[in-house]
Amino acid sequence: MSFNSIKVYHRCGGCGKKQEFVNSGKFRVNANGNCIDVWLIYRCKKCKHSWNLTIYERIKPSKIDSEKYEMFLANDEDLASQFGNDISFLKRNNAEFK
Repeated sequence: MSFNSIKVYHRCGGCGKKQEFVNSGKFRVNANGNCIDVWLIYRCKKCKHSWNLTIYERIKPSKIDSEKYEMFLANDEDLASQFGNDISFLKRNNAEFK
């Protein structure tokens, strides 16, 4: 599936150089004790190496809207696209634009 997201570039750990990364439309939700982390997964366009962009880090689950939390777990495509077009989110994750 192709997502209508801003083109971003990042140094790829697989290729060893700056490459274009694409929004996979998938979220990773990880529990760590009483806190959770949520990332949006991007993939290198060339080698498919992953890059996790932080949405939430070490946050109490009660601080996240329950509907939005369920959307993360369901890999909601509209929500993934929304984050993929959010300049401030991308900048916080050190994404480069061309």
